[in-house]
Amino acid sequence: MSENHKTADPCVMVIFGATGDLTKRKLFPALYNLAKQDFLPHGFAIIGVGRQEMTSEEFRASMIANLREFVSKPNDKIINWFEERTYYTGGDFDDDKKLFGDLRALIGDVTTAHQIPDNYFFYLATPPSLFANVTQKVVKNGLGKEENGNWRRFIYEKPFGHDLESAEKLNASLLKLVKEKQIYRIDHYLGKETVQNILVFRFGNSIFEPIWNRNFIDHVQITVAEKLGVELRGGYYDSAGALRDMIPNHILQLVTLTAMEPPVSFEADSVRDEQAKILQAIQPYSPEGVLQCAVRGQYGAGKVDDKKVDGYRGEPNVAAFSNTETFAALKLAIDNWRWADVPFYIRTGKRMPARHSSIVIHFKKAPFMLFRETGVERLRTNRIVIHIQPDEGITLHFGAKIPGPIVNMGAVDMDFNYLDHFGEQVSTGYERLLYDCMIGDATLFQRADMVEASWRIVEPVLDVWKALPARDFPNYAAGSWGPNESDQLLERDGRSWKNLT
Repeated sequence: MSENHKTADPCVMVIFGATGDLTKRKLFPALYNLAKQDFLPHGFAIIGVGRQEMTSEEFRASMIANLREFVSKPNDKIINWFEERTYYTGGDFDDDKKLFGDLRALIGDVTTAHQIPDNYFFYLATPPSLFANVTQKVVKNGLGKEENGNWRRFIYEKPFGHDLESAEKLNASLLKLVKEKQIYRIDHYLGKETVQNILVFRFGNSIFEPIWNRNFIDHVQITVAEKLGVELRGGYYDSAGALRDMIPNHILQLVTLTAMEPPVSFEADSVRDEQAKILQAIQPYSPEGVLQCAVRGQYGAGKVDDKKVDGYRGEPNVAAFSNTETFAALKLAIDNWRWADVPFYIRTGKRMPARHSSIVIHFKKAPFMLFRETGVERLRTNRIVIHIQPDEGITLHFGAKIPGPIVNMGAVDMDFNYLDHFGEQVSTGYERLLYDCMIGDATLFQRADMVEASWRIVEPVLDVWKALPARDFPNYAAGSWGPNESDQLLERDGRSWKNLT
């Protein structure tokens, strides 16, 4: 994970699903930002592939319009650079001869025109149901084989499966076609600077790592809260729910980065080996454990920013009596030496009072004995808060004496904010991940064993929730911090959620 400036290898990027929202809002702006920072090679080209029939000229015009809308201060020189090296072919994804034959011919023409060696990576911005099918057709047409020192790589968007069985099946299907080292399972959350900074913060600062264990830490809270509802994603969301949508990927990745042991190096597999160990160490739930340690909720009508909003069941494309959860909270136990008896509380939800993602490290209380004869009624616990979004940074909470003739303690915050210290860095969250794929660094991408281990953790919860449909939905108002049962999950342990606003 070296930060030395290294321009990526000359290559061709092929985007399946090139006419979709992800491509115009995230992928092309991310590529633009990489070009602006001189991380893209001169020998670079993009081929869009979609079901829609259009010419390369029409696709370029669309791409230019989208760049001007979604990038900050568009630069004509960079836009023209992309225009010269962007192509398109369209057709039926099930037609392995016509569409994929046309793609093979177009790649040949593009590599010749731009003098690019046979390095290609395929970005599948498609529904997961097409992952194996598209990969099979790419390989069948001779585009997946690595030879003569050239590489082929495949990026797959989440969700990677919808349960353990489907994830195992998808992994098995892909590994029959390509090697694990060619597979990049993307989670854009790991492209955020603060997420990457967790490892540097922990292992690059000698004052923190010695206290990052059960001897000093009382518990850990991880929250991914969203102010929005499901918007226009009701059809997808109603078949997925908060647990499937966020926990096996985003949140468990945050758990592993927070809890992992120091890797022997920052090489991809060294880091991912330690992450995998954490996933394997999380104690599996029994059916009874699910009832004690898992909470689900669904938002009803309420107010967000003083505006009335509908409940989940009133959203477009959502069933009138849907039992899909829009909130999920779990208590995790990591069964290893460092984290024994330190609970990890995780939660995610929609229609919360604020949009924020954070990791809160709660340290154990200091002994009160010294302060018995003073005005200090209780000692505040020290906390480290790692802010992931919307404002990236780190806050250290500690106590200090309030000036005056008697001993009283006040809370003090020390804040580090990325914007204040390093200036504005325009980012979609995809820049680092696309760049890493081009240089062959898989550190921030999940391996097959990690994906399956994550699904194995949540599978008992999915099973119990399927067998026992919720009877009290909706059970929290839009604009609140979730159902009462979520608060009770911590209150039973003498703790409470830290709600950041």
